[in-house]
Amino acid sequence: MTPDELKRLIGLPRARRAPDVSVVERSEASDHIVERLAFDFGDGRPVRGLLTRPAGAGGPHPAVLYCHAHGNKYAIGASELLVGRPSLIGPYGPLMAKAGFVALSLDMPTFGERADETENALAKALLWRGATLMGLMLADLLAGFDHLAARPDVDATRIATFGLSMGATHAYFLAAIEPRVARAAHLCAYADLESLVETGAHDLHGHYMTVPGLLAATSTGRIAGMVAPRPQLICTGDHDPLTPPDAVDTAYRQTRAAYRAAGAAGALVRLSQPETGHEETPQMRRAVLDFLSAMR
Repeated sequence: MTPDELKRLIGLPRARRAPDVSVVERSEASDHIVERLAFDFGDGRPVRGLLTRPAGAGGPHPAVLYCHAHGNKYAIGASELLVGRPSLIGPYGPLMAKAGFVALSLDMPTFGERADETENALAKALLWRGATLMGLMLADLLAGFDHLAARPDVDATRIATFGLSMGATHAYFLAAIEPRVARAAHLCAYADLESLVETGAHDLHGHYMTVPGLLAATSTGRIAGMVAPRPQLICTGDHDPLTPPDAVDTAYRQTRAAYRAAGAAGALVRLSQPETGHEETPQMRRAVLDFLSAMR
């Protein structure tokens, strides 16, 4: 499957004007700066973006498009970059800025300041209209990527995607369809969906994952394989109901085959945590920071 074929399958909007992006508020801490951004897609509903960057001048810096999680905590959204969430050890934004990265997170549809619309209602409406919530989310994330790539303080050749849970899925799906993504790291959402369907565990995913015909055309393991030969870090917990070991192994065989075919077997890194559920561990955090540091 090609990136264009995957875009069509997901229902990624074909035409969407580049958003106007404005800085609504800026604050400075001792070692980082926080910018609150407004993305105007022309529909009269500005989308909140939160950005952290190193304090002072310098750059261009490597950057991370930070994809926030789901967890049925619709109020968090992009704020996860600054305040974290229960399944994370702590927020990544200030940490990434201190390490020399610019990081950007956008409220996905139905999350954060867009939570006035429910996931169920929006997913149904989009499906009835021949589109998908996944497609809409990825389109917004692509706009965020474009903003990072256009910033003078960012090196457009060193932009990674990263996320946990829903954000993990977004991180490797986006890297699969956008070749400019330099590398992808993701936690706690990588598993073969057909295997999850067989056990009923697929029902733990949100409606944003509903893409008609996805499993008839491809699989999550093959989609992650489309990131090859670019580096990819996969972190899972063996006690996570979203990533049971058998389903992870099935997906990983497919992704590993794609990396081997691309002559990039060493660019694929897997970390499995035998005693962990759906949460970040200290080992995962170290692996993520080490993986991203290769861009510095």
